[in-house]
Amino acid sequence: MELRHLRYFMAVAETCHFGKAAELLHMAQPPLSQAIRRLEAELGVELFSRTTRQVHLTGAGELFRTDAERVLRAVDEAAARVARFAAGAEGVLWFGLTGTAAYRQLPALARLVKQEMPHVMMEVETEMLTSAQERGLLERRLDVGVLRPPVRQEGIAHRPIAVEPLIVAVPEQHWLADADSVRFEQLRHEDFIRYAARLGSVVNDAVARGCTAAGFPPHAAYEVKETSTALALVAAGLGVAVLPESVRAAPRAGVVCKDIEDAPTVRLDLAWRADDPSPLLRNLLEMLERHQIFLAPPAGIDSSEGWT
Repeated sequence: MELRHLRYFMAVAETCHFGKAAELLHMAQPPLSQAIRRLEAELGVELFSRTTRQVHLTGAGELFRTDAERVLRAVDEAAARVARFAAGAEGVLWFGLTGTAAYRQLPALARLVKQEMPHVMMEVETEMLTSAQERGLLERRLDVGVLRPPVRQEGIAHRPIAVEPLIVAVPEQHWLADADSVRFEQLRHEDFIRYAARLGSVVNDAVARGCTAAGFPPHAAYEVKETSTALALVAAGLGVAVLPESVRAAPRAGVVCKDIEDAPTVRLDLAWRADDPSPLLRNLLEMLERHQIFLAPPAGIDSSEGWT
């Protein structure tokens, strides 16, 4: 049984007229009639009752029509999916995100993908530091990363999507909880909750710069792997955490976030393999460009720093 025979059958079933069906199919009537006869012979049943004036589906024909419709819909949808995949409009994109990007950037990205690329599925892994995302990209376990530069591995392209100041998260009973804002110097005697040093956190580096500029080294009382854990320890009153401002997008009971007047900033970049030929990735980048997700380079910034 060939698919064209199913299409021939459906045309006759819908029109109940061999002549009209032949016109719809852009073929002569005799070959169409012969094809239907061969189909009936193959199935061993009559699909149509024929008179000189009328053509009707038999009971077997009605049953066969239901299954033929289902088969043809499945075949047409499979062809459409393949075409969408080839055009970069369907498939799966594997994302890796640094911890705080899951609070603000992930919802925005997911919303855009849903709106603009409805046949694309996002698989997401969060709480990935830059080094882990670089490995994931180069090992092809990730298609897209949302990370904090510098990017140290060759073969990874990246462009900025956000620049964030650092803020300080303090327990709600902390002496700074009612302050309008704070300065790094006021954190001199605080216990810091920070990302584990072995993980090579860009945020840790920025916090150290801020503290050093204020004349003291930060006292690391606790080290954590995840932002959510850092906030939980702050809520428990075990210290303060200096984090990117996007943590404000996910408020936590028992934690108060305060601006730091002399805070350094940290950047957030979208990253991908520079040699990735995927039309799906290309469409994603073009979509983000249209929606002005990428930041323009500020004056005096070298394009080699990822502002390209």
